[in-house]
Amino acid sequence: MTTTIALPDYETLVLERQDRVLTITMNRPELMNAVNLKLHEELAEVFYFAAKDTESDVVVFTGAGRAFSAGGDLDHILSNAANPDLFDEEVRLAKRIVFSMLDLDKPLVCRMNGHAVGLGATLALFCDVIFAADTAKIGDPHVAVGLVAGDGGAIIWPQLIGLARAKEYLLTGELLSAPKAAEIGLINHCVPADQLDEAVAAFCDRVQKGSRNAVRWTKVLLNQELNRVTHSLLDTGLAYEAVSIRSEDHKNAVKAMQARAAEKK
Repeated sequence: MTTTIALPDYETLVLERQDRVLTITMNRPELMNAVNLKLHEELAEVFYFAAKDTESDVVVFTGAGRAFSAGGDLDHILSNAANPDLFDEEVRLAKRIVFSMLDLDKPLVCRMNGHAVGLGATLALFCDVIFAADTAKIGDPHVAVGLVAGDGGAIIWPQLIGLARAKEYLLTGELLSAPKAAEIGLINHCVPADQLDEAVAAFCDRVQKGSRNAVRWTKVLLNQELNRVTHSLLDTGLAYEAVSIRSEDHKNAVKAMQARAAEKK
């Protein structure tokens, strides 16, 4: 008798299985899946579960509602700005998230159903293959709020589109439309929003027709250099971001964000 492995319960994530595909959904749709401390903590665990889940061969990563992830949660940003030591404690979580995604030997497919901004963009780009709705945008505007793109953006963007283009987009914080992102190779596919599920399912099906071990070991091999680069740079990036979170530029940006939020109420 086969025993089904129970899916863990999370506060900010929803897990589902179908046809040996495990789907991980960030589930804060009312806040465009912005990342707070709890989501940080759960993201730092979920890919380890995905790695040991014997009932899935492909993992799909997506967001609930109209966004993939808008990046940092405003309340969370305000809390870190008021007490930067809190960010220092999150460095451990940030490293666990990135390396658990890289070390996952199953294909990790991003279903980018909407905007992926800041940390949201980093989460999307560390996936293996990215399918984005044509209405989505992606970008890493850390600099716009006085922060260094230290949580992985400065690592993964150059790997995907080259150093010159990565500098252009990370130094300005510009958001790219999904068609533009696909054109320059930042993401794999841009499809009409109403065809996104079909495209993701078709790719998962194609991958599963191959040899399970050959697929997994090929991914491990492909990720060797990216792992080396990430190990080399991530600590430095997070250290720079920790310094920038204490800067006057960031404090002023946070005040402006607070003012805009107050105006909307």
